[in-house]
Amino acid sequence: MERAQPRSPKEDVQQAIQELKDDFVGLAKTALSERPQDIQAFIHRIAKRRRTTDDNLSRTLIELLRNNTTKSHPLRRVSEAAIPTNADTRVDLLRVEEHPHLPLEPVYDLDVWEILSRLVMERKRIGDLLNAGLEPTRTALFTGPPGVGKTLGARWVARELGVPLMILDLSTVMSSYLGRTGSNLRHVLDHAKSVDCVLLIDEFDAIAKRRDDSAEIGELKRLVTVLLQQLDDWPSTGLLIAATNHSELLDPAIWRRFEQPVKFNIPTKKGIHAYLEKLFNDIEPDMSKWIDVLSVSLVGHSYNDIEREFNLARRSAVLNGKGLEHYISCMIPVDDLSKCERTNIAAILTENDMLAKNKVRELTGVSYSAMRSHLSSDENTDSRT
Repeated sequence: MERAQPRSPKEDVQQAIQELKDDFVGLAKTALSERPQDIQAFIHRIAKRRRTTDDNLSRTLIELLRNNTTKSHPLRRVSEAAIPTNADTRVDLLRVEEHPHLPLEPVYDLDVWEILSRLVMERKRIGDLLNAGLEPTRTALFTGPPGVGKTLGARWVARELGVPLMILDLSTVMSSYLGRTGSNLRHVLDHAKSVDCVLLIDEFDAIAKRRDDSAEIGELKRLVTVLLQQLDDWPSTGLLIAATNHSELLDPAIWRRFEQPVKFNIPTKKGIHAYLEKLFNDIEPDMSKWIDVLSVSLVGHSYNDIEREFNLARRSAVLNGKGLEHYISCMIPVDDLSKCERTNIAAILTENDMLAKNKVRELTGVSYSAMRSHLSSDENTDSRT
């Protein structure tokens, strides 16, 4: 087998000149597209490629990228670009929260917190990543049942980064005209690429369903193709977050396009307790004594379910005058609990003198003798341990 002949110094110089020409032409083409995020991505590729052959050039380009990132002002750039509209209805295709507001700080599992915090840190320390030849995460997929904080998580990330949250309203994207829906989607994604923001596509499964689903029409299947192309082309200067309650409906190719999956679970007893502490202490601190019993009885419920029931209790107390404590006790889903769970709750209520014994029996259906037996059993267990 013949060995390749080493290149002469003249050939090395000619190759270097050709590479510079190619880079210059490529940069010129990208600049003419008037898409700043593409220009930044192209410069970053050049910087990575030049790390071994011209470290000084690589460092200079990375410094330019870093300075450009820190000097940009997200709110100014958003206001300069007009929000795309549906050509049929003239309705805006995006809802923009320039200053994302969280009515209550979210409560998540440690795993979720670590991922969300890293997404923020990657962009706050983008210079360190660029120096290492890396880029921040471009796309994240939030999955989990309704009401567990997926949208709140996207809002938290945007707030921590100090950038607007842009939310794609799928109902405005859909069009009765063939091909118009895909065009609307492209306009939205192209716009979000051009500004500093976090883009949230909620109910993502509505436009990213499996292409082998025989029940779906061709138009929706074409949307998946549009999405695949856009996800591949998404710049590292922005963060796209998609959220879905039905991850099993997503096309397999969509899963592979997302760099960071994040699974949000139904809260545990510990998570519910932490959430209730924030909820009650901020709004009704006098009712904090109910946190322990509610965190036991509401296991299996989402944060959204709990907040909704709590607000209903407050409204009922104002309108009907029975007192908030009465309606908070009604938040306990007695019919959904086993006898053991009801007995445990009855014991907590009795032991802490939260309700009169007859009220406890009326609420839980557990007799006082059964409560006393349960408490006695717990005391014996504690003494043995």
